[in-house]
Amino acid sequence: MAQRWFDAADVAHDFPDDWVKNKDPKWKDEFLIPLDYARRVSYPSASIYLDGVVKGDQAQIDAYIAACLAVKAKYPKP
Repeated sequence: MAQRWFDAADVAHDFPDDWVKNKDPKWKDEFLIPLDYARRVSYPSASIYLDGVVKGDQAQIDAYIAACLAVKAKYPKP
């Protein structure tokens, strides 16, 4: 199975599982981000959703859900 990584330009790259142990020198570590990390840091804060719930602001809740769906579309799980 391949591991999906994203570079600084947000382009996906699939590498074999053993790539992490034997990296190709042309790829610099600081420019590659694992898929799970890219997804995790891209989601909006849950406090935005909770704030909308407490205020009864359906537009804010809908915007939060739309932002989450956009992250899921941008970084699909393999």
